[in-house]
Parts: sequence; structure tokens; C-alpha cells
Amino acid sequence: MGRFTITEIRLYRVSVPLKNHFSTHLQTVTDRESILVEMVDSDGEIGLGECVAFSSPWYTEETVQTCWDALVNWLIPVLVDKEFIHPSALNDEFSHIKGNRMAKACLDQAAWDLFARKKGLPLWKLLGGIRHEIDAGVVLTGGIDDWMVSAVQEARDAGYKRVKLKIDENTNPMELKKLVESSDDLLFFGDANGIFDKLGLEALIKFDRAGLALIEQPFGEDEWEMHTEAVQRMVTPISLDESVRSVRDAKRMETSGAGSVIVLKPGRIGGTTEALKVIQIAKENDLAIWIGGMIEFGISKAHNLALASLPQFSLPGDFSASDHFWHEDPVEPPVVIENGVIHLSERPGIGVILDKGLVEKYLIDSYR
Repeated sequence: MGRFTITEIRLYRVSVPLKNHFSTHLQTVTDRESILVEMVDSDGEIGLGECVAFSSPWYTEETVQTCWDALVNWLIPVLVDKEFIHPSALNDEFSHIKGNRMAKACLDQAAWDLFARKKGLPLWKLLGGIRHEIDAGVVLTGGIDDWMVSAVQEARDAGYKRVKLKIDENTNPMELKKLVESSDDLLFFGDANGIFDKLGLEALIKFDRAGLALIEQPFGEDEWEMHTEAVQRMVTPISLDESVRSVRDAKRMETSGAGSVIVLKPGRIGGTTEALKVIQIAKENDLAIWIGGMIEFGISKAHNLALASLPQFSLPGDFSASDHFWHEDPVEPPVVIENGVIHLSERPGIGVILDKGLVEKYLIDSYR
């Protein structure tokens, strides 16, 4: 039970407007373009995946278009009509195709969903998850002003356990400290997205007194030495996000001492199969780990929630309700927050299905 033969892979390229613009010093996102995947087996069972690349290469080298090209021309053709006994075996078929981790990830995830559905198990249970309630965490962007104070209060009222704030060149560490101290019942993360490449290490050290639980990605993705120096000079834990693009990067983080906390983004590193390897590295080296978001829809979020049920995760991830980013999320049921947690589904697989009406509404291209 669980063995599957892939007979068809369908792609739906959609573009959905965000409720509010999502701005960092890198980019402002107003519409989220993505690729939704249906992997169909010989019994007609369907597994779902989602490509989390962005429309332009502001965050990673891969984009929606490069992923579409890789999927259609290289990745899908090597999978159709093949039989698999386990989803991790897809990696063997991809071994001759370099890179393209985000394109590979959506197929890997679809295979895991399909496999779990074939076994009649929720994916989180199949993976060995131990918790069926996942702490919710929200990401807020903007300056530290009256609006931000209200947004933090709204997050608290909604039950969120953790708030992540974006740090840019205008963020005042003392104002941030006041905000953190006024909300001592919340856990605060600061996400720099590499801004201290521009501002410098001494500017970063000023944030060591802000009371943050961690600072995420102070420097650029390849600035390993700068991150190592920051770890040596600061009390606040350094968490690496963009630097962890692969299993190899996770190993390098541990050996270099460039951080003590991993931000795991399965959709960026190759999918669930690769994510499980990174989780094992964290376990073996006593590294904290949590799951970061990619302004994703409910498919990617459902896959990430399944992984977050594993015992290695000790910090709240980027898990907000569907209505935080979207008026309409093209999956059902939506993600909802109840008393600060998300309850995992007992349905087989990731527990969600595509809302075909909404997919059609926001569709800009398809492949089958």
C-alpha cells in the first residue's frame, strides 16, 4: 500500500492579489503568482504541490517562469509512467538535472501528499509528527508607528503566539525595544533579509538590546564570515534563512558557527525529502529550527504544517490564517487560528483540496 504510478501531472499557473502589499527593503509584492500542481496516479488519486518561487528573481535565482520551464521541459517528462514505492525516490529521477530546487520541491511535495493519501494517513502522522496543534506566528511589515502598534495588538487579540517584524534601514532599535517590552506576552523575531550588508555589523549589534528572540538573516546569503562574527559578538541568536538553500548549506551553518537557528523553507530547498534531511542535521547538532513562510497558498502551508508537527521544531513558524494574506485562497478548507493554534487535519494527505472555481478565476496558464 502506498506504491504509485504517475500517469499525469497538471500545472495551474495563477496570480492572486494580496489583501495588503507585502513590503521589505528587497521588494513589494502586490500579487502572488504561483504554480499549483496535481500529481495523478493510475488509480486516479491526486497529490498536491505548490511552487513558491516569485515572479522575478528578487529573492532567489529561480522564478515562476524558470520553474515552469523546468517542470514542463525536464522534470515532468522523467516522472510520467514511472512507478514509485516511496516519494523520496523522485530524487533519483532528478539526479541528472542540476539545481532547480524550487521546481523539484513542488513535485516532491505532491508525491508525499499522494503517498499519504494512498496509505489513508494524514501526512503529519506519516512523517512521525507528535503534535496535532501548531502554534501560529504572523509576519508584519512596516515602520514602528501607531499602525504597527495596532497591528501587534490585533495579532495578540487573534491569538498569535509570535510576531515577526521586518527590519530595514529606518528601523530604530530603541523604538523596537519599546514595542517588544510593551508586549511581553508575545515572542518577537526580527527579519533583516540581509539589510546589514548595507548598514554594517555595528548597526546590527545595536539590535542586540532590543529584546528579540532571534534576528533572522542579518547579512546576505553568502556572508558566512559576517554571520559567524555576529554570533561571536551578540547575545541574540542568529537565525539563517536565505543562506540555507540546501542540505549542504545546513551542514555548513553548523560547522562554521554562523548561526544557531535554522529557518527551514521546504519549498526552496527541494521539498519534503530534503527538508527531512535538514531536520535530522538540526537534531544531531542541537540546532533550533522553525519553518519560514513564502507568502504561500494553502497547499504549501499544509505541507509545512505537517513538518512542523515533528518534535524537532521548538519555535513558532510563519503560520498565519488564510485571511491574513488573502481575500481568497484557492484551496479548501482554509487555515484558521483557534486560541493561538492551527489544528492539523485528520484527513489523508495534507488535508486540503483545490478550489477549482477559484483556480479558474485566477488562472493565467495551465499544462497537462
